[in-house]
Amino acid sequence: MSKYLLGKKIGMTSVINENGILTPVTVLEIKPIFVTQVKKSDGKDGYNAIQVGTKEAKKLNKSETGHLKSTGKLLKIIKEFRVKEEDIGDKKPGDIVDLSSFEKGEKVKVSGSIKAKGFSGAVKRWGFHGGPGGHGHPQERRVGSIGAGYPQHVFKGKKMPGRKGPERKTILNLEIIDIDNSNNLLLLKGSVPGPRGRLLEIRG
Repeated sequence: MSKYLLGKKIGMTSVINENGILTPVTVLEIKPIFVTQVKKSDGKDGYNAIQVGTKEAKKLNKSETGHLKSTGKLLKIIKEFRVKEEDIGDKKPGDIVDLSSFEKGEKVKVSGSIKAKGFSGAVKRWGFHGGPGGHGHPQERRVGSIGAGYPQHVFKGKKMPGRKGPERKTILNLEIIDIDNSNNLLLLKGSVPGPRGRLLEIRG
């Protein structure tokens, strides 16, 4: 069964279980999400997916307002999750998806954009070893050769200095350590992509 949520990264902390083992965890605040559209492979969309929205907006343009009319809410953030046909069930626009579908000890995957680092050199961006650190050596953190004399151009994909981040990353098999339904918090073992405040996609 496909499960999905949207959560905001609050930060990291640690918990101690009944055996005295300390585990680093990431705390996610789970936003209430509303189904905005159901897509089916036998319809005009050609594939199965559930589109959800969160974070109420004060004002949207006419096309966005018309799209969300069936939910009865103005939602600022729209995301889509691919699902199997049997997992769509009787879901319809306006339905609420919450933490109740997830259980403690379950493994999930989390997707989001990593931190943007700006323009970075090859050592930081790609993990290059760098040159010798001797006194007066001119190429301690430089790239070095970027190709031979022939064919007289640099091949595509060559690892060089450039902008690092914020590409999308997915972390697999993160264990749910605890679920706080009263405060809408989800505690996952280990770290997740992005800085504090980043919106993340959680799939079961």
